Amino acid sequence: MPVLPGAEPFRHEGGETGVLLCHGFTGSPQSLRPWAEHLAERGLTVSLPLLPGHGTRWEDMQLTGWQDWYAEVDRELRALTERCADVFVAGLSMGGALALRLAAKHGDAVRGVLVVNPANRMHGLAPYALPVARHLLRSTPGIADDIAKEGRHELGYDRVPLHAAHSLRAFFRLVDGELPQVTQPLLLLRSAEDHVVPAADSARVLSRVSSTDVTEIVLEQSYHVATLDHDAERIFEESSAFIGRLAAGSGSKEGTAVRG
Repeated sequence: MPVLPGAEPFRHEGGETGVLLCHGFTGSPQSLRPWAEHLAERGLTVSLPLLPGHGTRWEDMQLTGWQDWYAEVDRELRALTERCADVFVAGLSMGGALALRLAAKHGDAVRGVLVVNPANRMHGLAPYALPVARHLLRSTPGIADDIAKEGRHELGYDRVPLHAAHSLRAFFRLVDGELPQVTQPLLLLRSAEDHVVPAADSARVLSRVSSTDVTEIVLEQSYHVATLDHDAERIFEESSAFIGRLAAGSGSKEGTAVRG
């Protein structure tokens, strides 16, 4: 099945510092493309893969699960570590969970972690209904396009395939148990108003990781897909500064900073 125009993966060969970007559930690289291009313009080596089952049609996603999505980013990370001296992992929503698991599993191979509105669990009745509902329904309405900025749109599926959602539920549980293994510097950016992932997920991540160099930034003008929203430039600049500080080896006091 052909990839939707705009959903193609993005790669840029730059310097000795590499960044792996992970997109979200039912989304595509399009939601992170401006972020990837910003980092590439600053001379970084950037990898933004298309996750299996994404970027074509939602029916294709029914045949994939978290093992497929994680295997893709794991391969990309291993390739970056062979090419670069310092490697960072980043992600939006489910991509944030993927990035956090990469950090937990790869340890010192990951220099730092950057997540935007990271998803940590399913809420409401969904986690209880999915085991049965996935055998009765193929899909439910989509979650894409939660953006405050007029004229901006996310290239994502308009349906959520329930077999894939059930797999995502299991993945969230797995990652939550591995969060204490995350020790790398962490930059977490979350939207004050998010209609897809509640602030409780970011709070859970912050409470579970073992990182001591932690920065939390609240994005006041954006919804869930903040990388395409009003605060996109702030995300890009904060991430560049975070990477520059760590990749350059500049000394800084450890601690937790919270900025609105």
